[in-house]
Amino acid sequence: MAICARGLTLTLGSDAAPVDILRGIDLDIAHGEVVALLGPSGSGKSSLMAVLSGLERASGGSLTVAGADFAHLNEDGLAAARRGRIGIVLQAFHLLPTMTAAENVATPMELAGSPDASPRAVAELEAVGLGHRIEHYPTQLSGGEQQRVAIARAIAPRPGLIFADEPTGNLDVSTGEEIVDLLFARRAETGATLLIITHDPALAEKCDRVLTMADGVVISDTRSDAATPEAAE
Repeated sequence: MAICARGLTLTLGSDAAPVDILRGIDLDIAHGEVVALLGPSGSGKSSLMAVLSGLERASGGSLTVAGADFAHLNEDGLAAARRGRIGIVLQAFHLLPTMTAAENVATPMELAGSPDASPRAVAELEAVGLGHRIEHYPTQLSGGEQQRVAIARAIAPRPGLIFADEPTGNLDVSTGEEIVDLLFARRAETGATLLIITHDPALAEKCDRVLTMADGVVISDTRSDAATPEAAE
């Protein structure tokens, strides 16, 4: 399994006024699966993704992600465990404004000690159709182009897991569809597991499985007709 969670909880707030965000989630996601995560605002989708991706530490339960025991790691340990294992694409792009597209993609690999970070960054930008924008800064790029850079940054290290939180939320419909197609194509080429938060039923239908959340728990888990035999194992 790429992800294995048992009794996963997340409680925020003070001891005097705790707020239960995740309330005992059991979840298995197989290597190579594409999973959509649906649910209304406040259902716990983004919090679950934050815990599964190591951006937030669970309050309780067990969690193994890409072979690492996330439940017993501190913040520094989680940061180290994410490196090379996990790629993240967010709605807000989060590109560094003082760096070019190539530098934005290369920097995380350089920090991880990759000796070929720069050529890999250029190759990934070319793969997402931005070979002509390599030296451009984020302010010189459209929203769709910035999200392409973010996808390149997430995929360039070849992580086994990719998390995407509403990756088309800041884009128009046409550009959003292009970004979804690109994200799915790059994921297919690398064989990574993909977990994507979306409110779009059409996007969910493209996935192997659809998880629906409400009030901090998974209330349904359905598999699509498009699910691969390998993903069902």
